[in-house]
Amino acid sequence: MYSYDDVIAFVEEENVKFIRLAFCDIYGTQKNISIMPGELRKAFTDGIPFEPSNIKGFDSYLNSDLFLRPDPSTLSILPWRPTDGRVVRMYCNVTYPDGTPFELDGRTILQNAVKKAEEKGVNITFGAESEFYLFKTDDDGKPTKEPFDEAGYLDIAPEDKGENVRREICFTLLDMGITPVSSHHEAGPGQHEIDFKYSDPLTAAENAITFKSVVKTIAMRNGLYADFSPKPLEDASGNGMHINISVVSNDGKDLLKEFTAGILTHIREITAFLNPTEDSYKRLGEKRAPIYVSWSSENRCQLIRIPEKSGEFRRIKLRSADSEANPYIAFALLIYAGLDGIENNMTLGEPINEDLINGSLSGGLKKLPLSLIDAKEKARKSELVNSVLSENYLKLI
Repeated sequence: MYSYDDVIAFVEEENVKFIRLAFCDIYGTQKNISIMPGELRKAFTDGIPFEPSNIKGFDSYLNSDLFLRPDPSTLSILPWRPTDGRVVRMYCNVTYPDGTPFELDGRTILQNAVKKAEEKGVNITFGAESEFYLFKTDDDGKPTKEPFDEAGYLDIAPEDKGENVRREICFTLLDMGITPVSSHHEAGPGQHEIDFKYSDPLTAAENAITFKSVVKTIAMRNGLYADFSPKPLEDASGNGMHINISVVSNDGKDLLKEFTAGILTHIREITAFLNPTEDSYKRLGEKRAPIYVSWSSENRCQLIRIPEKSGEFRRIKLRSADSEANPYIAFALLIYAGLDGIENNMTLGEPINEDLINGSLSGGLKKLPLSLIDAKEKARKSELVNSVLSENYLKLI
């Protein structure tokens, strides 16, 4: 956890020549401005201006610059850049010139959600598990739809050709302060998953953003293309982003059931932010991806699974989201939905332990939205969503 002075000292002592100030557009796509060390103090005191007109979602704010204000605690070296003349990165809040928070800034929206949870005496941690495909590239370096291998779930080399790539990704994450806990080949040909430790919501969101950047960079260095889209291959498993959530009160009370009930109550209203592309809805309901609003402690095909564990390992696993989601917004809305469940003492219904993908026990269960249009309509009508996101934000989805 670096302070302003720590960052300035680090930059001077470690021969840092470029500082990337990173932020995301409203869709969760990472952007950055690189500054030289001489501009670092100004970045901390006044912010660094940028022109919003070419940033998706920000382009209606044409009357003035917006400013990037770096968070020193997010300082990280980019290990793939040269050690002589190092490059570091910090995540930033986006503000107006006078320092007022920019209402479309996902980082600020998530910070507000965390603050509300803290005020309610609720401690929440997140962990994301993002699946991705590795595809071969053509002679010009452009991605193809030919998987790097034809291996299946938990296969090993030589069938699994991605072992060394995953290894390089894990070492890079470690160098950036993100600790992987497991990695394996997934069910689809050329599909992989790497999981890392739980953390506070803001760190978890930025770890998810960093993870995508690292995977894509390491894949490119190996002549491959990393695809996080929800349905890269029509007849194979889609890519999900499973979201693990732990919830306890400051006095140690387990609030998981009430929090889960809140998410299940509001899940259809927030699905547009968990599954934000047309292809997202090609994945849901196929190959073990959930479509019904249900939960279970046993069946792994449900929307939410609560494994029968205790202590720090007791968690919610939400299985509907995909990696096209903006993690800042996804995590914020899940927090607000769960807090609503706690505040209103919502009761979690009975678990559904049947296979809803291949089985027939689905009568009376609600479904997730079946299209992006349907999901957006539910979001715009949602009291919860409207209380979290500005009118201008909702106009852009």
